[in-house]
Amino acid sequence: MGPSPDTVIIGAGQAGLATSYWLTQLGVEHQILERRDSLGGAFQDRWDSFYMNTPNLALDLPGMPYDGDDRDAFISRAAVVNLFRRYAELISAPVRTGVDVSRLTAAPGGGFHLETSTGSMRARNVVLATGAYQVPKVPALAAKLPAGVTHLHTHDYRNPEQLPDGSVLVVGTGQSGGQIAEELHAAGREVHLAVSIVPEAPRRYRGQDLIYWMLETGKHGPDYGVNALTTKALPSPAARFAPNPLLSGTEGGHAIHLRELGRRGMHLHGHLETIDDGDITFSDDLTERFTAVESTFAQRSGKAIDAYITAAGIDAPEQPRPPGDDWLPSEAGQLNLTDANITSVLWATGYKLDFSFVDLPLVDEWGYPKHTRGATEIPGLYVVGLPWLTHHYSAIVGGVGLDARHIAERISDL
Repeated sequence: MGPSPDTVIIGAGQAGLATSYWLTQLGVEHQILERRDSLGGAFQDRWDSFYMNTPNLALDLPGMPYDGDDRDAFISRAAVVNLFRRYAELISAPVRTGVDVSRLTAAPGGGFHLETSTGSMRARNVVLATGAYQVPKVPALAAKLPAGVTHLHTHDYRNPEQLPDGSVLVVGTGQSGGQIAEELHAAGREVHLAVSIVPEAPRRYRGQDLIYWMLETGKHGPDYGVNALTTKALPSPAARFAPNPLLSGTEGGHAIHLRELGRRGMHLHGHLETIDDGDITFSDDLTERFTAVESTFAQRSGKAIDAYITAAGIDAPEQPRPPGDDWLPSEAGQLNLTDANITSVLWATGYKLDFSFVDLPLVDEWGYPKHTRGATEIPGLYVVGLPWLTHHYSAIVGGVGLDARHIAERISDL
């Protein structure tokens, strides 16, 4: 693979490219290894009609700020893939595509040894920028589905025509589950939803897109004593894996409300509990789930944003209180797949981190790297681009560059 670089970045998504930009600015010789054959990161794995959930105003990357005239619009999957390809070209990122790192170990005499699909190499420093969407999570219950039922994770979903005729059960109501359910319903499919407790949130809050306030509060809130969107404010390590609010970038961007999905004709159920010979049982707690889904934002993120606006003296209109809503579905707690004509199940059950290729004591009991501001406990090994690495914004396009800069500066000072 040629001479050993000073620093290797594994992954050429937004985090890897942002780190590359700062390393170049600081004069650090480096190389990026990307397992995919083309640039565009994990966005290449999304469904055909996918739109970014973050508005254009949050597409700032180091050295390439957003300079368009539609800051509140949302771009398609193809557009965001092209964005990263343009960025890599603009910053002259030293990327090698089609290189999969299968093992990372400590090298004799210091530094690291990397085994890759194109040979071995050494590096003094390694930055893990492999992203948060590494391995789709599919529950063990999937094995109990009848043989005739098509089932796949949203990672592998592309469009409604991919699924056989019939009704669809979507398990999980995070951003992917909510958006795909809307798409299937619009395509004329009968949709059943197993409701999770991902919080709903307003698309626009106090005169701005919600993501604007989350970025501003995360970046500048600590200057005013507002630390609720920093890692140190998390109630537990598990909170690092909390899902993002139930928002969509389609149709100009909108919030997704579960009760409204029900009113539109989708069948809402509780948590998927058991599958037995085609009979499915759901938890009987939809009222409690709706309460949690609808109250979490105001109690956490909304409260932090309000505190920042007040402390910083920002003139922002008050947010109207949402109207009361006590609508509840009347679905049974059990469902027979055949009777309901459900021919497909989509697992909208998220992803898990996978650092199994790192043959070093990297992760904690949660599978999350042990680190301080991206510097792991292993000298010379860094991580960037994970949710809540330092702040809520750490995995967002418009925020990842801040962590990347800190890591690049650490490497440059060595």
